[in-house]
Amino acid sequence: MAEDVGQTTLFGLPEPQGSAMKGSFSPLAERVRPQTLDQIAGQRHLVAEGAPLRRFLEEGRLPSLIFWGPPGSGKTTLAEICAHWLDFRFAKLSAVDAGVKDVRQALEQADKARRIEGQRSLLFIDEIHRFNKAQQDSLLHAIEQGIVVLIGATTENPSFEVNAALMSRMQVYRLKPLDRDELKQVVMRALKTDQLLSDAGIVIDDWDVLLEFSAGDARKALNAVDAAAAMAPNVGSVHINRELLMQVLQQKLPSYDKKGAYHYDIISAFIKSLRGSDPDAALFWLAKMLEGGEDPKFIARRMVIFSSEDVGNADPYALTLAVSVFHAVEMIGLPEARINLAQGVTYLASCSKSNASYRALNDAQQFAARHQDEPVPMHLCNAPTTFMKQAGYAQGYRYPHDHPGHFVEERYFPEGVDATFYRPTLEGREKFISERLSALWRDRYTGPSDASGG
Repeated sequence: MAEDVGQTTLFGLPEPQGSAMKGSFSPLAERVRPQTLDQIAGQRHLVAEGAPLRRFLEEGRLPSLIFWGPPGSGKTTLAEICAHWLDFRFAKLSAVDAGVKDVRQALEQADKARRIEGQRSLLFIDEIHRFNKAQQDSLLHAIEQGIVVLIGATTENPSFEVNAALMSRMQVYRLKPLDRDELKQVVMRALKTDQLLSDAGIVIDDWDVLLEFSAGDARKALNAVDAAAAMAPNVGSVHINRELLMQVLQQKLPSYDKKGAYHYDIISAFIKSLRGSDPDAALFWLAKMLEGGEDPKFIARRMVIFSSEDVGNADPYALTLAVSVFHAVEMIGLPEARINLAQGVTYLASCSKSNASYRALNDAQQFAARHQDEPVPMHLCNAPTTFMKQAGYAQGYRYPHDHPGHFVEERYFPEGVDATFYRPTLEGREKFISERLSALWRDRYTGPSDASGG
C-alpha cells in the first residue's frame, strides 16, 4: 500500500525528550536521519557544492533517479531530503511486498494531488530491482507524463535488474559505502544530537571493532550503538568498549551476498588479482569469499576458466592444476578443500601469463563469421568410402608424420583465405611455441607482435 507521508510527519517531529519515553520511539538510525544535504556523511560526488544532485535541487528540476548502492549508504535519506527540499508530496513503496495494484493506487493519488492541490509527488520505491517487468512497465507512463518524480533504490546493478525502457527514463547515481571517517562522523553526530544518547553520556572506547563490524553501512553502526547503549548499565557514563560490543554483536557477520552485485565484484577482484600476479591479494579475496559462504566449486570453476584465458600456453600445467583443484574440491569439500584452493590460487597468481590463445579464438570467430560459405578444400575432406575417394575427397593430402620433423608445408585454409590469429608471447613455455611456429611458418610468423600478451 502506498504510504502518503506529509512533510511534518517526515521532518517536523520533535526530538524525544527524557528517559521516560524509552521504548516508545523509533530506532536510533531513524531518530538521527539527516534532514539536509549538509548533514549527509559521504556521497560528496552527489551532494557537495556543484555536485549533480545538489544542482538539481537548487534549480528545482529533479529528474527521475535510481540510487544504486549498498545498504546503509543513504538511499532512502536522500530521497526524503529531495522531497523536503522541493516541497513534494512523498510516497514510499517497498518492492518486497508491493504489487501492481499498489503502484497503480500510488500513481492515482499522485495524479489527484497534482490536479486538485497543484502539488507534485515524489514516489520512492525501495528495492526496485525486485519489481518484475510488468510492475516496472506500469511506471513508464507516469514518468513520461510527469505525474511523479520516481526515485528507485537498489543494491543490485540496475543494468541487470531494471528493464531498458525504465532505465532510459531515469538517471542512475551510484552511492558508495561510507569510509571509516564518514562512519565515525555519523556516530559522533548521533551521540551529539540524539537526546537519549546525549543524556546517557555515551562514550565509544573501541572504534575499531564498531567500524570494522559496520563495513561501510551507517545503519549497522547506529544499530550497534543503540543496542550497546541499551545493554549498558544505567549508571553514570556509558562506555561502549570491545567487550560490550562483542557481547551485543556476538560475531562479525560477513558483508557478502552470494546472489548480489557484491558477489560479482568480489569474484572480479579475485580474478584481476590472479591476472595481475598478486598471490597475496588473490588469497585475500579468496578468504573473503570463503568467509562469506561462497560455493567453493564456483571459485574452482572460475580458476579453471582463468587458467586457459589468462595463463594459456605460457604455462600449460596451470590448466591441469586448476582442473585437479576443482576435482579435489568436489571430492573433499570444505573446510579442508580451502587448502586445495589456496594451492591453486598461489600457483595461478605466480606463474607466467598469456592471453594469446583467448585472443586468437576471439579473432578467429569474428573472421570465421565473415567466411561462413567457404568450402573445405578437397584434400582436407574426409573420405570414408571408395566412392568419395574416387570423387577426389582427401586426394593430395600429405600425412605430416611421414615427413622430417613431422611437418610438411601444406595449405589448411580455404583457397584465397589467409589469416594469423595466434600470436604467442615470449612468456614461459609460449616462448618455445613462438620460436617453433616462426621456424615452420616463416611467411606467417616472424615472432610475437606483443611480447606482453596484453
